[in-house]
Amino acid sequence: MALGKLRQTLTFREVQELVREDLQQVEREISLESIASVDAITAIGRYLQDGGGKRLRPMLVLLAAKMVGEVTSDVISLAAVVELLHTATLAHDDVIDVAETRRGRPSPNVIWGNNTSVLAGDWLYMQAFQVALRQRNFRILDLLIGLTQRMVEGELLQLDLIGSVTVSEADYMELVDRKTASLFSSCARLGGMATGAAPEAVERLGDFAWNLGMAFQLVDDVLDFTSREKVLGKPVGNDLREGKVTLPLIYALEQADASERGGIETVLEDANYERTPFAWVREFLDRRQGIERAMARAAVFTERARTILGSFPDNAYQRALFSVSDLITERDH
Repeated sequence: MALGKLRQTLTFREVQELVREDLQQVEREISLESIASVDAITAIGRYLQDGGGKRLRPMLVLLAAKMVGEVTSDVISLAAVVELLHTATLAHDDVIDVAETRRGRPSPNVIWGNNTSVLAGDWLYMQAFQVALRQRNFRILDLLIGLTQRMVEGELLQLDLIGSVTVSEADYMELVDRKTASLFSSCARLGGMATGAAPEAVERLGDFAWNLGMAFQLVDDVLDFTSREKVLGKPVGNDLREGKVTLPLIYALEQADASERGGIETVLEDANYERTPFAWVREFLDRRQGIERAMARAAVFTERARTILGSFPDNAYQRALFSVSDLITERDH
């Protein structure tokens, strides 16, 4: 397919409109499946669901399914499953990161406490598998189990790297693969599998979404330095404050002198920007082209995603997924 034709991109609102009715069904299923016999679990699940997320992961399931087949009740259920899994990771991540805000609001661990938040996350994980189990499809369960294991391994890998100024690009890419790209890939695969698409098509869907997920996380890590708190929904520079050295810093540190490296180490030691101001870090990233190089790396993943997508027949949902790849790279939050 001609690249010019693929570039007839849509706004995010237009993409949402293509799956609006399906997303409404997904929202209803999530709401029903998030009801627990313990009120705190129900409250945390709904609090996170109401936090203003884009529902990008369920949209990937729906758009992938529509591109290669039709949306059925099984597709709707799997779209709900991936959002339940994502919500569970949010509950756990906020505890692990000692986060205080999420999407501009107090994070659940601040309101309900760490113990309750962790247990609510555990319940949401199990509920996601409960919903998936109803389809009695071992291929789907195998994919979801493997995904969950990779995500947990990613969280453990991140804990090993917290506070280290010597994180390599390879370490970082492995972390992004496990924590973000694998979930994106699984979303698209599930959409294809639920429609009965050929294994080869499911594989290509997964490869497309994996590259999309890699680009998404790289851009997310850049935005942590370049966006504004009001837009981002959390404090800027939060990753470094939490001890996470992401790709923009990894690239900048490759060129850093002893003084510059010491400035970053000070933030990691203090877990704040009192001795090394955030403005200094931002100037350092610009001076050493960390942001520029990270965005260029994200563009490579985006272009790979587009190339794979171009191998599918032209239809409205293919163009919508192409637009999603554009929007991910160009977003400001």
